[in-house]
Amino acid sequence: MSRMDGFARHDALAAIASIADPQRRALFEFVTRQHEPVGRDETAAALGIPRGTAAFHLDRLVDAGLLTAEFQRRNGKTGPGAGRPAKLYRVAQGEVAASVPERHYDVAAEILSRAVEESDRTGDPIRPTLERVAADLGRSLGASADSMTEVLERLGYEPVDDGADGMLLTNCPFHRVAQRHTETICGANVALLHGAAEGSGEHERTVVLEPRDGYCCVRLIAGTSDSTVGPAGLEPTTSTV
Repeated sequence: MSRMDGFARHDALAAIASIADPQRRALFEFVTRQHEPVGRDETAAALGIPRGTAAFHLDRLVDAGLLTAEFQRRNGKTGPGAGRPAKLYRVAQGEVAASVPERHYDVAAEILSRAVEESDRTGDPIRPTLERVAADLGRSLGASADSMTEVLERLGYEPVDDGADGMLLTNCPFHRVAQRHTETICGANVALLHGAAEGSGEHERTVVLEPRDGYCCVRLIAGTSDSTVGPAGLEPTTSTV
């Protein structure tokens, strides 16, 4: 995982941890239900807690990136004697998601959605379209990375040396959906990584489909080959990654 990706993942986990406290979670949920920014007084009154407690938790949620704060004079007055502006809070834009081990169901959804749209547009069968779309996305990811290893780490595959100059992938980023739709997802998975290898200029290892318990269905083996294992004939795997 790159340093920036590591920081992003740490921030996501920290944000989620920040609402583990029941009182803070209730406060966060109250703010999310409001159409306008809310202040400390109304939040405290709604939850039946002291104003200072509400202020503390609201500010901690801002620090975690879940809320944003702004200052407004709600009485509409300006100039001397208008009083201090109130600190108001609203839900931050964007999403926060984190999982352990790392999953990327958003990538699977993107591949599947693109494939359906292209299949509808061209009339081509969905399965080869799915693998073509996955390979295209992989090439794009590979071209934007410094190495194949960087792509694997960014996507959460958790590559480790297999002792023979190849790599085993100890995590499947699409685990849950792969268990239910093994042939479809593993076919897209190997196509994605074939594309990533091509895009990143990986010449020392070959992407092969090799389902095994406890690992992703894809493996990188040392050397190059014109007869890599593809999705055809894939048997369901009981991987518990």
